[in-house]
Amino acid sequence: MADQMDTDRSGQEQGSVAQPGAGPKALAKAYNKFNVPLPEGLASALSTAASEQSVHEERAAKRPRVGDSAEPEKDLAAEGPSEKDSSKSKPHVKDINDKPGADPSDTRDRRVGIAPIKREYLVDTSTSSNLDSQTVDDDDAAEGRGGGGGDQRDTAESRSGKHDRDSGARGKKGKKEKRKKGQNTERSFGRFGDTFQLCNSRALYSEFSPHDCKYGDDCRMSHDLRKYLAEGRREDAETFNGECPVFQQYGTCFSGWKCRFVKSHMNEVELDDGRKELVLVNKFKDRSSTETNGVKPLQVSMADETDERRPGVYNNVDMSIKIDMNRKRLDFSKADEYIKWMNEEATLNQEYHHRRKGQPEESADDIRARYVEPPFKPSEKRRLYFGPETPTLAPLTTQGNLPFRRLCVELGCELTYSEMAMGMPLLQGTKADWTLLKAHESEVRPPLFKAGSNFVFDDYDHSRDLRFGAQISGNQPWIVTKAADVLNRFCPHLRLIDLNCGCPIDMVFKSGGGSALLESQGKLERMIRGMNAMSGEIPITAKIRTGVKNSRPTAPSVISKLAFGSREHRERLGAPGCAAITLHGRSREQRYTKRADWGYIGECAALIKSYGDERDALTDTAAEPDASTLANAKDGRLYFLGNGDCFSHVEYQEHIEKARVDTVMIGRGALIKPWLFEEIEKGQYLDKSSTERLTYVEKFVRYGLDAWGSDEVGLGLTRRFLLEWLSFAHRYIPVGLLEYLPPSLNDRPPAYNGRDELETLMASGNYKDWIKITEMFLGPVHPGFEFKPKHRSNAYEAEG
Repeated sequence: MADQMDTDRSGQEQGSVAQPGAGPKALAKAYNKFNVPLPEGLASALSTAASEQSVHEERAAKRPRVGDSAEPEKDLAAEGPSEKDSSKSKPHVKDINDKPGADPSDTRDRRVGIAPIKREYLVDTSTSSNLDSQTVDDDDAAEGRGGGGGDQRDTAESRSGKHDRDSGARGKKGKKEKRKKGQNTERSFGRFGDTFQLCNSRALYSEFSPHDCKYGDDCRMSHDLRKYLAEGRREDAETFNGECPVFQQYGTCFSGWKCRFVKSHMNEVELDDGRKELVLVNKFKDRSSTETNGVKPLQVSMADETDERRPGVYNNVDMSIKIDMNRKRLDFSKADEYIKWMNEEATLNQEYHHRRKGQPEESADDIRARYVEPPFKPSEKRRLYFGPETPTLAPLTTQGNLPFRRLCVELGCELTYSEMAMGMPLLQGTKADWTLLKAHESEVRPPLFKAGSNFVFDDYDHSRDLRFGAQISGNQPWIVTKAADVLNRFCPHLRLIDLNCGCPIDMVFKSGGGSALLESQGKLERMIRGMNAMSGEIPITAKIRTGVKNSRPTAPSVISKLAFGSREHRERLGAPGCAAITLHGRSREQRYTKRADWGYIGECAALIKSYGDERDALTDTAAEPDASTLANAKDGRLYFLGNGDCFSHVEYQEHIEKARVDTVMIGRGALIKPWLFEEIEKGQYLDKSSTERLTYVEKFVRYGLDAWGSDEVGLGLTRRFLLEWLSFAHRYIPVGLLEYLPPSLNDRPPAYNGRDELETLMASGNYKDWIKITEMFLGPVHPGFEFKPKHRSNAYEAEG
């Protein structure tokens, strides 16, 4: 089945790069649309736009070519295949008439992996020079970054240190720099802060009424407000007409004097003694708590932790708690009690199996007598619901940030997951990992629910359900058990806690986490049991792959362990308590090189039903599992989700009906077109214009400034994550340009022109054009900001 669904690798790896026609005119139109003043240099560029045409032709030449790469290309839109090459290319040619809605009279050849663009939009690249692509449009390469890449990328060259030398790991004097610690350290985005920092004791208060600085004379930051405004920061940004988006929404700005739009919410007032004081404007200061024009009144906190004050954000954990975890002062006595029992249980099981196998003459009754019950049973869990009306956004490393999830929820996504958080850093109180668990208020609302449309519990309380779940990763039972404990105690707004059992990157796999758990099923079962015991009312779920090796799928045995537990545990301990399983239809070995095997996902979905029959057969027998340990369903049924290559509402409904999954989890498809959830809801294709898509970019920027701040650092972070998203979004091909539907996630377009200049610009695969798009809303790039990806992006699904 997997082999039948595989696509031509060459079609997937060809780069999708800049389109012809992208230039200053498109930028000027976009600026005019939003009434944004032209930045410095763009006005003069309009006068020389004609000379830029040759550059656009070069960009078009970088598109993957439809013809034979070994010979000068010909435009297949104008002529069919030559008789000479017909036999040569036959194995790679797919008949267009095989596609639904295709024109039978059109006999042009189609290579697998090349998008079917209408002939009037195609660009003849046969006379253009074949320049090297600016980026590599390869999901495997993107996924491998940050974790050392795949096994095939662990070459002798990288081990010898050549990669470090080439990537600037040595200093100017040839001395080897200290190796960076932590995750995802291979890519650098430069430095994009102020020239010198303004102390937080001055950042939020009037000039003559500062807050006391806790560092006193030892503080290394500036306390001179006027000097900071004149020399320590760049000029105010001119985008959004110079108005601060955060101030417009809340009536106050949480970045204070550091805001890049501070002129829109500051005044200089003359005091009675003749002095002039700089003050920040607060529209709702000293007003009642009622809303004004739909804007909630807020007051800036006296605390220094500015990121903890964001309105509408849930799962904020106090810094004091993080410090206690970091210094090992947090009480884990209950978790330690359960972990101790699990370790003793594992030791007895190992001893029992070794004695029974190696010494058959000796009875094992004495070992059985030493088994003890767990110290306590799991709490009753909150009921979940997954159905056809709840399309789910996959856990996305890097791009599954709060602003992007917020945009997806607005466009119809019903269930979201956090970026994958590592278990050990959570226990160490690492701020970066705890930040991943923050949710927007739109994510803590109940998902869509249609009674009677799908399996649901008799006692399902829709009002208590949420849209946002957390995904964590770990390689030891005690780590994830304690992680579930702290999440239950300090992050109450979680729909579920999902254990990543499918992450393929080497950093996670070689440590024994992620997809390595698929071959350590005993450990995986203990992890689920420990998490279930400590998570309170929050259900526990798991996300898996088909297996580690393509030739050795292990999903059925893993599902069996998660549904009922191993045979030696079923009678005494019952099921582990996994409430739902998500299966990504690829192995760890495949990464993204093959299509997701939905036939195999359907077979595993059928196994879920057979397990239900098996459970019924165990009724009234000694092997019947304890009802309290089953998944949180009436009769203990598991929910089952499928994941992989869903790119249209047609494919979504097909997976629901044919694979019989409860719902579909969507990853890369949502990155390319977030309105996929809207298409699923409406049941039709939506041909989004370039201006509509640019509006989504503007919303992302507004949400980013809301989440990360409107200061220099906040603008830099928003630009960085916007660029990461654009590295996927440029692959979108408008429906109106395709010859037939449905579109394929793995198809790459040949050189083509959009229906307008802005559409052509947004289809560019050149990261310099992505930066131009960010400048429409974030102004000129900070001199220290860097974005030159070797690969298309560092965002990928944390499969899991």
